[in-house]
Amino acid sequence: MAFSFMQTILFIYFLVISTCVASLVSHEEECLALFEFKQSNPHQPHASFNVGGFQKLDSWRKNRGNVSDHDFDCCLWDGVVCSDDHHVIGLDLSHSSLHGSIKSNSSLFNLVHLQMLNLSMNNFVGSQIPPEISRLRKLRSLDLSNSNFIGQIPIEISHLMQLTSLDLSGNPLKLHSPSIEYLLQNLTRLQELHLSGVDISSTIPPFLGNFSSLRSIGLDGCWLRGKFPSTIFHLPKLKLLSLETNPSLIGSLPEFQNDTLLEHLDLYATSFFGSIPESIGKLKHLVSLTLHGSYLSGCIPHSLSNMTQLKVLNLGQEEFMGLAPSFPRLLPTPVGLEICDQKGHMGEWIRKLTNLEVLYLVGMQIYGEVLPSLANLTKLSVVIMRKNLIYGHVPSSFMNHTQIRMIDLRGNHLQGQISSSFSSFTSLEFLGLSGNNFSGRLDVDIFLGLTRLEALFLGGRNRISCIVSTNNYTNSTLLPELKHLELSSCNLREFPYLLRFQNKIEILSLQNNEIKGLVPDWILNNSQETLQCLDLSYNSISGFHGHPKFLPWVRLQLFNIEHNQLPGQLPIPPLTTVIYDVSNNNLFGEIPPMICEVKSLRVLDLSSNNMTGTLPHCLGNLSSLLLVLDLKRNNFHGPMMYTFTHGSLMKRIDLSENQFTGQLSKTLANCTNLEFLSLDGNSFEDVFPFWLGSLPNLQILILRSNKFFGAIQGLTTPGSVFQKLRIMDLSNNDFSGQLPKNIFQTWNAMKSIDVEKSSMMETKLYVEPRSTFDFPYSMTLTNKGVKIEYPHILNILIAIDLSSNNFKGHIPESLNDLHGLQSVNLSNNHFTGCVLPSLGNLRNLESLDLSQNELAGEIPHELLQLNFLSILNVSFNHLHGSIPQGKQFNTFDNNSYMGNLGLCGKPLSQECQASTTPTTLVPSTNNEYESLLPCEIIDWIIIFLGVGSGLVVGVVLRNLLSARYNDWFIESLGMREDKWIRPLRLNVVGVKPLG
Repeated sequence: MAFSFMQTILFIYFLVISTCVASLVSHEEECLALFEFKQSNPHQPHASFNVGGFQKLDSWRKNRGNVSDHDFDCCLWDGVVCSDDHHVIGLDLSHSSLHGSIKSNSSLFNLVHLQMLNLSMNNFVGSQIPPEISRLRKLRSLDLSNSNFIGQIPIEISHLMQLTSLDLSGNPLKLHSPSIEYLLQNLTRLQELHLSGVDISSTIPPFLGNFSSLRSIGLDGCWLRGKFPSTIFHLPKLKLLSLETNPSLIGSLPEFQNDTLLEHLDLYATSFFGSIPESIGKLKHLVSLTLHGSYLSGCIPHSLSNMTQLKVLNLGQEEFMGLAPSFPRLLPTPVGLEICDQKGHMGEWIRKLTNLEVLYLVGMQIYGEVLPSLANLTKLSVVIMRKNLIYGHVPSSFMNHTQIRMIDLRGNHLQGQISSSFSSFTSLEFLGLSGNNFSGRLDVDIFLGLTRLEALFLGGRNRISCIVSTNNYTNSTLLPELKHLELSSCNLREFPYLLRFQNKIEILSLQNNEIKGLVPDWILNNSQETLQCLDLSYNSISGFHGHPKFLPWVRLQLFNIEHNQLPGQLPIPPLTTVIYDVSNNNLFGEIPPMICEVKSLRVLDLSSNNMTGTLPHCLGNLSSLLLVLDLKRNNFHGPMMYTFTHGSLMKRIDLSENQFTGQLSKTLANCTNLEFLSLDGNSFEDVFPFWLGSLPNLQILILRSNKFFGAIQGLTTPGSVFQKLRIMDLSNNDFSGQLPKNIFQTWNAMKSIDVEKSSMMETKLYVEPRSTFDFPYSMTLTNKGVKIEYPHILNILIAIDLSSNNFKGHIPESLNDLHGLQSVNLSNNHFTGCVLPSLGNLRNLESLDLSQNELAGEIPHELLQLNFLSILNVSFNHLHGSIPQGKQFNTFDNNSYMGNLGLCGKPLSQECQASTTPTTLVPSTNNEYESLLPCEIIDWIIIFLGVGSGLVVGVVLRNLLSARYNDWFIESLGMREDKWIRPLRLNVVGVKPLG
């Protein structure tokens, strides 16, 4: 208490002293201070901020004459405002091309009468805001925005208690100590608060909801977190609230009142959730509403049509969150907003918003022939409605909107020919029509006269054939200066000649065409300084002129040339590369160690080439940067990388179908983000890596066709729980011993399935300029002896394959806990005991292969409950009794049961006695998972009941027949006696056999 009292006394003392000092500063001293500030901060006449702005300081001149000299009266200088008593109270040097540091002893802080200071849009070359700014106690407005100030915001700004406007936005500043709460708690007179781009990294103080004078709040990109105080929405004078690009900021929209003055609301890329209230229609003054990229969901309220002043409407789901490549992350999928009227039709509400200039409705399931409803919106300049369900032709009424400068209708179902009338949109800067159902021939020359056009997207799902001229262009031809060009799937046979005259290209996508030969020199030469994304995948390109060792584009971030005929050694990408995909080409040689210098790399895909050698040691160091590493189907040998660093970002590792040897690196345990690990088709020699069970996100583990050996140990220890595992393939190894009784108890992800939440497993990555790229997980499984490629894996696919090993003992009862299982393959082992009746509880099971084991007893009738079962194989066991009849069992042929001499009933030719041939499922007893007697005991009872001589004869005959006919029998069925693989089959969309 005493300390606070002394602080107050000292504050009052300094306030009195500063007031006295202020009264002693004369007008001449103020003018001298301004002139000295000019001398210490040289301006740059040709700076990019404002070419004409430097003229402000040109008027600041000092003559040697009288103080009353007209030229020396600083009140007449540009940017200077004086009071009636000739004190300098305002200084506006915005856009003045100032360049240089501002120091604590700057004469600027002698202007103690200043009430307004604006130094925005200059360059103070990384200066910190001097604490001496607190001397300007009378400041009411302080604007230092976009002037390259750095470092911590000084606490002294909190002493400027007269401030009504504070703008520090657009500077790489921090507000950690003091915090935003400490900085603002005394600035109760604030009307404008703009700190966008400042690293605040905290919650928003609730007391801001009591600052009743606030009219404008801009806190974009401040790394805000926690819950947004809803009271701020109800500030009586608030007109602007912008919180965009704060992904960790949560909140919900309140019920609005009629007296709300809000004009601008921006919640883009936040974590606001819930629905849009019907009361939003009460915002009669709202001019701009931006809610896309958040977690808001539900129906668009009817009252939106009441907001007739709207000029900007941004709704829907955004596919990028504004993150730079150095901050990759899985992008969330919001639940999304939707049009609920008439199955997604926009209805009448959009027609009433006649003042709209910007219409942004993305990913909202908008359905129908929507474009005619835009006919009345004559002020439109931006129409972005991609990723909806809009169909029909582009109507002639839409072609009357020639004032539009941006059209993005990608990812819909529009049809017909692309109209040549687009050539009349002379203001057009962006045209996106790809991913629709357009058809016919399109002469790209119709766009040549659109000199403002910067982005052209025409390909994708469309069925068009692009006609491009090869010799009609000259240097004098009026051509657009394109930055983005996408002509994928356009039946191109050569590189468009138009590119010869383009030197600003940033994104070039010509994927899935019929382009052959070498990449022309003029593409390499024209775009060396600008190109950021290059996608030439799925063509027949045979390389680059001169086979360069280094790719020439200095700003390249994405390079995708998969599925071509690229020969030679791997070219080194530039240091800026984020995605590097050269899969399915003819590359050979080793991975050059220099690729480890590309520290921005997030995706490295070298799969399906002819590359050889051992992996460079440095490749493991990239695990702290890479999200995807795919080296499958090459000829790499030796050990895998032995060093996976702590904090690894790895989500997918695929080293399958190479010649790797040795043990697995236990540093894989550092890859805590790992979801997919495939090592099949190598020669790894190790015990089961139970320690992989500690990886909290691992969903797919494929160790098929290696030399793993020994018993499965450690799976039930606390650190090896495999909680998210969905697919486990250990087939064709040398594992042995009994499976632990509780092996499956902790595999929680396999215990249920939610079809409604099914999606493809993939990694999404954001890459500048404002694009996302999807990298789906793929794998191969074996079906009837044929390898099947699954280019897309659904997150509801659940499978276990332990086939072709040396497991023995009983099948663990804990298997029946995995209710989500769709496929189980335990074939080609030495399992004994009976077929578990509890398998009938796995209602999602589609494939069950227990063949080539030593199972005994009957086929449980509980399996009739498996309504989705399409593959059953229990062949070559010791089963007996009648085969269950009905339901799915009527679809299985003889091959499912062969090699079990004791079985009878359809489809086998051996009939059962009438009294022992059930046709329906026997009702379960109180214990539906147990037989009255264990199947092993039943087998022994039957044996002992046999006639002794008959038993002897039976054994002798069996041995004789086996010795004589076994080889012929095995050969005729195309089986191997030791490792007969009866592979699983999974009914998954998007499956293709490997050729």
